[in-house]
Order: sequence, then structure tokens, then C-alpha cells
Amino acid sequence: MRLTVIALLLFAGAAGNALALDYRSVNEAAVLFDAPSQKARPLFVIASGTPVEVVVSLDAWVKVRDQKGDLAWIERRQLADKRTLQVRAGGAQVRVEASDNAKLAFEAETDVVLELLEPGQNVPMGWVRIRHRDGAQGFVKSSQVWGL
Repeated sequence: MRLTVIALLLFAGAAGNALALDYRSVNEAAVLFDAPSQKARPLFVIASGTPVEVVVSLDAWVKVRDQKGDLAWIERRQLADKRTLQVRAGGAQVRVEASDNAKLAFEAETDVVLELLEPGQNVPMGWVRIRHRDGAQGFVKSSQVWGL
């Protein structure tokens, strides 16, 4: 019985790690392909700073998913560790504090890219601290952005 419990706990831990999402941002405008090769069919160009979800990693290539759910291949060298978020449909209200009652710092339109600051540090559940490219900072509800 004890071995069964230990095995279940180990399996649950491994499954949790396997399901963890890994997000990166594109560090320069890049062509995305339908296969992991420069000779593959180009699908579209993705803008610098755009967040993507890592689905599969090979040596020099990474299969990624964008906010729309499109899958494509990008060269690993074109991805940065810097985390960015993309505003979901309907826009986002960025507040000066992580509270619905806090003063509005600014509003961000759909698809605007925001830099993620201090992921998971001293921020109430459901909120993230961000910075706009013009320097404005604040807190946004995690449900209003993609890339977490």
C-alpha cells in the first residue's frame, strides 16, 4: 500500500511538470514555418516581442503556439527568455494597484504586447505586474492577457 501511494505521488508530480506551460517571446520579427527547416513552407511573419507558447523543442527549432492557437516552427535563436503578454480581445484595464477599485493607470487595446514584470512575486492571485513599451507600468488581471 505504501509503495502504491509513493508511486501515485511521483506520477502526479511528473504529470504536473509535464503539463507546465512554457512561454517565451520573439526577440526579432521572424518567419514561422510549417516544419523545422529553412526549406519548409513559410507560414507567416510574427512581430518582435510577441509571446508564444513552447509546444515542442528540438536542437535548433521550436514548435510554438500563438494567441490565436496557430502552430508553427521558429528557430530557437529567435526566441528570448524575456516574458511578454498579449492583451486578449476586449482590451485590458491596467491599474496602479492590483485591485478592481484602484485608479486606472491606462487601457491597452486588443493584441498590445506588454512586458511581464516580477512574475509571481508579491502580486495578489489573478493579477500580474506589467510594463507598456512607453514605460507606463501597473497591474492587469491575468484573464485580460495571454501568455501566462
